[in-house]
Amino acid sequence: MDINFNKNEDYNKLLASDLKRRFAKVKLGGGQKRIDKHHEKGKMTARERVDYLLDNDSKSIEIGAFAGEDMYKDHDGCPSGGVVVKIGYIKGKQCIVVANDATVKAGAWFPITGKKNLRAQEISIENKLPIIYLVDSAGVYLPMQDEIFPDKEHFGRIFRNNAVMSSMGITQISAVMGSCVAGGAYLPIMSDEALIVDKTASIFLAGSYLVKAAIGESIDNETLGGATTHCEISGVTDYKAKDDKDALDKIKFIVDKIGDYDKAGFSKTESFPPKENQDDIFGILPKERNAQYDMLEIIKRLVDKSEFEQYKEGYGKTILTGYARIDGWAVGIVANQRKLVKTTGAKTKPTEMQFGGVIYNDSADKATRFIANCNQKKIPLVFLQDVTGFMVGSKSEHGGIIKDGAKMVNALSNSVVPKFTIVIGNSYGAGNYAMCGKAFDPRLIVAWPSAELAVMSGNSAAKVLLQIETASLKKRGEEITPEKEAELFDKIKSKYDNQVSPYYAAARIWTDAIINPLETRTWVSMGIEAANHAPIEKQFNMGILQV
Repeated sequence: MDINFNKNEDYNKLLASDLKRRFAKVKLGGGQKRIDKHHEKGKMTARERVDYLLDNDSKSIEIGAFAGEDMYKDHDGCPSGGVVVKIGYIKGKQCIVVANDATVKAGAWFPITGKKNLRAQEISIENKLPIIYLVDSAGVYLPMQDEIFPDKEHFGRIFRNNAVMSSMGITQISAVMGSCVAGGAYLPIMSDEALIVDKTASIFLAGSYLVKAAIGESIDNETLGGATTHCEISGVTDYKAKDDKDALDKIKFIVDKIGDYDKAGFSKTESFPPKENQDDIFGILPKERNAQYDMLEIIKRLVDKSEFEQYKEGYGKTILTGYARIDGWAVGIVANQRKLVKTTGAKTKPTEMQFGGVIYNDSADKATRFIANCNQKKIPLVFLQDVTGFMVGSKSEHGGIIKDGAKMVNALSNSVVPKFTIVIGNSYGAGNYAMCGKAFDPRLIVAWPSAELAVMSGNSAAKVLLQIETASLKKRGEEITPEKEAELFDKIKSKYDNQVSPYYAAARIWTDAIINPLETRTWVSMGIEAANHAPIEKQFNMGILQV
């Protein structure tokens, strides 16, 4: 019996259990009372609509489930950003579905709602994936309109994307299943085809009250913009549905007729589970973020048959690179090795110990070459992050760590094969960037519950901030006792630790999801399948390299 393994296992399974509990709460949206009121109107909830639309017993992944977590407390919150986004299958065809949750402020758009919708469109654009909009929204959330309405990445960008996506030949289908007001009315009508549900749905630029105030006309909302009006008089919508299920059935019928897509041609063979027990991940991953472990053992529990062919195995050992398959898809894996490693010495290059999780000159150099190789061979890249940053100090600086790191970032930035990032543990500073953080366009980026994302660790940051705070207090003539210093440190660290939490990152859509480690294979597999919809059109070119 390995006591340390068991302690790790207990801790990580508790994190997974907490994830499950939090997700169950998020799924309630605006709460059970609002769900009941929704049902009383004869309407399905956003999640019920999405689940009915997707094929039974098929895999799906949810984007941004924790968007808005613990945000907008003065406005009673915005669970899941007030919108449900899933990638799944409709009549066997992979699609992305976006459904407004009208139990959350009548589906009104908060700033995070706009960001999440734009992320859904970005995924659709990058992967040329059909997108289905299930519209039920009161439009912009007026108390925060200045943060959602006018800027480039705000509400209007949605409609710009509708037009661009249409020009790219990306299928867009909309069903108006409730309110569709003001500028939001353009979204369904800029789709290829638009459906509207009779009696419970309406579309108009201005509702009856605003019409009365603006031009003095008295008219009810149904006559103004109901299903009969738009299907028989204005011609704005293409199909009238008798209820929610009828609308969703019509979408299934339409999607079923979509032709096959041009493929990128990524290598796919029969899928095999890992030979090593995947549940061991919970025991291998340490409770402490600064503890050592062998990342190779994690990889063996993620890849088919536990087979991983290392590239430059004996060189640049703090980064593991190599080829494998995940659910049959060929992948190139770039992973931070978290155990202390020993380099091979020579007369001109003595043996040294290198810290796990740190990117050294040789590991940056190796990763650069491997990323280039995967682009040459058209192999998707998977990054497994547990990184504290680049090595510092005179030896690294004199060895050119900045230019070696720049080469790695250059190769990453100009990579044309799809990239997928799994934040397993630490994701600190420039290490986050070099290991394909959000800024470097991974097709999907997810975190395990054990992840931490920040400029530096909580301990390091708290020590730096404490020095600044104590210096400031001393200037003001205050005496800093050891007790006062400990109190300040705990206060600073507590605040910082909240910000490094994976839930803090997920709330702001810095990651697409927090997932149980056992779901990793599904996310990578479905991500590559989505990417396979978009043939590579750009040639790999790293540009000028500092050598």
